[in-house]
Amino acid sequence: MKRYNLLIVLLLLIFNAATAQKTKSPAADLSILKDTKSKIEATVPLVIQHLQAIATKESDNNIVNNGKAALGKEYKILESEWFLYRNNMKNCILNNSSKKAKKCMEYHTLYLRNTLTNYSNYISNLTRKNGYLGVEGDTKFDFKPADLTTKLSEAYFNANDAAGRMKANQKREFLEQTMSEENKLTPYAQLAQ
Repeated sequence: MKRYNLLIVLLLLIFNAATAQKTKSPAADLSILKDTKSKIEATVPLVIQHLQAIATKESDNNIVNNGKAALGKEYKILESEWFLYRNNMKNCILNNSSKKAKKCMEYHTLYLRNTLTNYSNYISNLTRKNGYLGVEGDTKFDFKPADLTTKLSEAYFNANDAAGRMKANQKREFLEQTMSEENKLTPYAQLAQ
C-alpha cells in the first residue's frame, strides 16, 4: 500500500514540476504589449513630420495645426480602445472558464483589430504619396494591425494557459501587469510636441 502512495506522490510531483509556470517561458511573455504600444506611438511623429512637409511647401501652418487636431481625435479613439482591450482581456481570463475565456478574448481581439485597422487606414491615407499634391514619397510605418493582433492574441492565449496553473492571487498579480503604466499609451499631447 505504501509503495502505491509513494508512486502517486512522485507522479504528482513530476506532473506539477513539468507544468509549473516558468518566469522566462513563452507562456508568461506579455512583452508584445510594450512592442504594440511603441509601434502605435511611433506613428504620431511620422504623420506630423509629413504634415509639416506639406505646410512648409504650401506656406500654410493651418495644414499642420488642423492635421494635428484630426490625428489627435483618431489617436484618442485608439488610446481608449487600447485601455479597454487590456482590461477586457485580463477580465476574460480572470472571470471565465478556459473555453469561455477564449471566446471572450477572440471577441475583444477582433474589436481591437478593427480599431487598429481604422487608425492604420487613416494615417496611410493622410500620408500616401498623392494624399496631397506636390509632396513626394510615402511615409513608411512599422504598423500592421493583423500582425500585431495575431501576436497579442497568441500572448494572451498563452497567458490564459499559464494563469490556469496559478492560484487566484498569483493569477491576479500576473494579469495586473497588463494594466501597468508601462503598457499605457503616452498621451497624444506629449507625442505631438
